[in-house]
Amino acid sequence: MITLDDLRKSINEVDDELLELLNKRMEFVKQVGHLKQTDGSSIYRPERERQIIQRLASQSKGALTENAIEALFMEIFAVSRNLELPEKIAYLGPEGSYTHQAAESRFGAMSAYLPLNSIEAVFKVLENKEAKYGVVPIENNTEGAVGATLDCLGKYSALIIAELYLNIHHSFSTLSEDLKDIKVIYSHPQGYNQCKNFLEEHFLQDVEFIPTRSTAAAAKRAKEDKHAAAICSHIAAKIHGLPIHFEKIEDNLANRTRFLILSDFKNEKGAQDKTSILAQTEDKPGALLEFLQSFENNKINLTKIESRPIKDKAFKSLFYIDFQGHIDDENIQNIIQKYPNKIKWLGSYIKGDKDEV
Repeated sequence: MITLDDLRKSINEVDDELLELLNKRMEFVKQVGHLKQTDGSSIYRPERERQIIQRLASQSKGALTENAIEALFMEIFAVSRNLELPEKIAYLGPEGSYTHQAAESRFGAMSAYLPLNSIEAVFKVLENKEAKYGVVPIENNTEGAVGATLDCLGKYSALIIAELYLNIHHSFSTLSEDLKDIKVIYSHPQGYNQCKNFLEEHFLQDVEFIPTRSTAAAAKRAKEDKHAAAICSHIAAKIHGLPIHFEKIEDNLANRTRFLILSDFKNEKGAQDKTSILAQTEDKPGALLEFLQSFENNKINLTKIESRPIKDKAFKSLFYIDFQGHIDDENIQNIIQKYPNKIKWLGSYIKGDKDEV
């Protein structure tokens, strides 16, 4: 009869094989890094990573689902990139924010991160070549578009090289073993208000609430008081060593945010590309309709259109538009060439999986 020790021995043997194979992989990675440094290629290639994950998922015959394979290999990719050429990632802070969580999900725990106080600060750092990548939110499915990101996309030269969707889960974290001992709850007001049902269900609605600038700051303050709790992100609780008692306490479990990964290079064409542009139409009747009709005529599927006011021109607007395809596709070039002075290309990138966590 097989014993627990037998199983552990088998696992150790597999781990030894994994380690040997990972080291072998990293040797190839170093060689790739040398070649990329020679020809100036980017280290981060989202379309290549997506191809690897899809290939592995298609041939997996075991317990690992595509999501599990992605979770494992995203960290392997992150370690690989740091061996090829360590790069700095700027993001909308503070440390422990949901944007930090989104950034770490793609660039891994080993990368060098730069938290910044505003979305525009992220764009400025990229513009000044002080970081290679930037991560900012672009829209939330309950709150809508992030205006500051749309404005900065028009103002700065950074390109969208990838997108990712993140479930926004609030956790309830505290040093206290018993909820009855909690005297104060820290959180950002928005996070607190999104968890009212949980607070009522656990008789916490009358506990003193102290608002903080961010949920990350809430975790930091709760760690200093055994009678305090924080409503915060998972990553903020992890950073500050604050035990998580309840992992998903928000009223709306479908709360999701779309994030953009920004850099300074153009992606190669892939199988599932999305392109983003800013467009300004002429100030005449039917101009917008005519512009949008061009997409139908060229059989291009629009996935998003968002109006944004031009701040230095009264009652004038830009249109942020997402559509399927790559900027180099012939049908998309037909539109670009038809409106050469009315369109700003923001990037072509692999379409993110809306089902990712």
